[in-house]
Amino acid sequence: MQLNSRIIFHLMGLLILCNGGFMILAAVISGIYRDGATLSITMAAITTMFAGVIAMYYTRGHRKEVKPKEGYLIVTFGWIVMSISGMLPYVFSGAIPDITNAFFETISGYTTTGASILDDIESMPEGILFWRSLTHWIGGMGIIVLAIAILPLLGIGGMQLFAAEAPGPSADKLHPRITDTAKRLWFIYVGYTLAETLLLKLAGMSFFDAANHALATLSTGGFSTKNASLAHWNDQPLIQYIVMLFMFLAGTNFVMSYFAFKGKVQRVLKDEEFKFYAIFIISATILAALVIYFRANITDMTPGYPMVLGKIESSFRHAMFQVIAVVTTTGFVSADFTAWTPFLTIFFFGLFFLGGSAGSTAGGIKVMRHLLIIKNGLLEFKRTLHTNAIIPVRYNKKTVTEHIVYNIIAFFVLYMLLFIIGALVLGLLGLDFESAIGGAASSLGNVGPALGSLNPVSNFNGLPDLAKWWCGFLMLAGRLELFTVLILLTPYFWKRT
Repeated sequence: MQLNSRIIFHLMGLLILCNGGFMILAAVISGIYRDGATLSITMAAITTMFAGVIAMYYTRGHRKEVKPKEGYLIVTFGWIVMSISGMLPYVFSGAIPDITNAFFETISGYTTTGASILDDIESMPEGILFWRSLTHWIGGMGIIVLAIAILPLLGIGGMQLFAAEAPGPSADKLHPRITDTAKRLWFIYVGYTLAETLLLKLAGMSFFDAANHALATLSTGGFSTKNASLAHWNDQPLIQYIVMLFMFLAGTNFVMSYFAFKGKVQRVLKDEEFKFYAIFIISATILAALVIYFRANITDMTPGYPMVLGKIESSFRHAMFQVIAVVTTTGFVSADFTAWTPFLTIFFFGLFFLGGSAGSTAGGIKVMRHLLIIKNGLLEFKRTLHTNAIIPVRYNKKTVTEHIVYNIIAFFVLYMLLFIIGALVLGLLGLDFESAIGGAASSLGNVGPALGSLNPVSNFNGLPDLAKWWCGFLMLAGRLELFTVLILLTPYFWKRT
């Protein structure tokens, strides 16, 4: 079967056109703040939109049909093309003139990884910082899902794109029409973003900082407008608690938010993934808080409290903040968790592999996959004793098909294999052991901060250029759930059928 190349290039042009439109918004912000980058961002927007229009014009006679193969190509190359065009504001403005660094920052943004090469974030023009946060927000719910929500044209064959990109082992549909599903998800996404912006502004942030951090939070991205990230507001606990709330919501399946708004709260509370997700975060927070309180040296006590209460609150807040930030792969930083104790360094490294809920904007393996792997593993004991019995895995009181179980096991094996290969390559490129395993796990899980020289108070600027490109590949593969990217590397994908 021959690939429908015209629809592929047409949709590439469509995505680039949308990207240019978002750049216009960044140019407007730049103009408002008179940061000197307005013309550069505008030129980047015009260049991007022109390229998109040209691509759409020359492929206007395409066949409006997207088969699975085209879907995988559109999603993977769509993200790459968006990242290439998305780095133009950095390059044109001179904020990040180096191509490797500009591409790294851009793909880190779109994949919501949040790993940065910027040494002095606060010296960047406001328009550039806003564009940086906007790349998070666009990539959070998914570029293709955005296109499906806005452009009914993709309603034909749209499910292939949605399934290829939607995070998690399954893409829940809230409505029979995929376009309506995407619109509902984006309505919740936008609503949460506006709500967090307002609350952060009321809590003491400037409007600019509030908007940028809301964009980064709901996308579980982690780019901040401050060099110290959220540690900049360690003397304002309310700001950090607000960010924690929205990180938790962003790491929750957005379908659960939809049910909650529809008044189906019991359905949310009975959901196995949500219960595991919430209980795990609470348990991990308590454990980390106790270790911080008794073993770590906390210097930034909460103002206005007696010493003991201040240390308790500060220990609890930092523990909860970093647990949620790592589990949801947001990657914001309130403190350097690698400096607390060796136990907590290993503990947080382990959290790199958990991930948020399926159907959230979080990266990582995802809670649902861990649940089903654990359930299937425990059932193997019963199957060993009762060899003739058919004992299926159940999730939310429903039988999970063997196909899904095999798919999840295959995903887990591929994920760990790619992590090992990723760390080996980084080691080959000159990174020490701790930095190599931390960088690979963080990039593949879209976490952001890592270990060693890539710790939470450092950045990825010191990496060799080849290591930055490799990390970019890991970010893309992790964000698109491995199969979407890796299937393009298999010989049989390109065979005519």
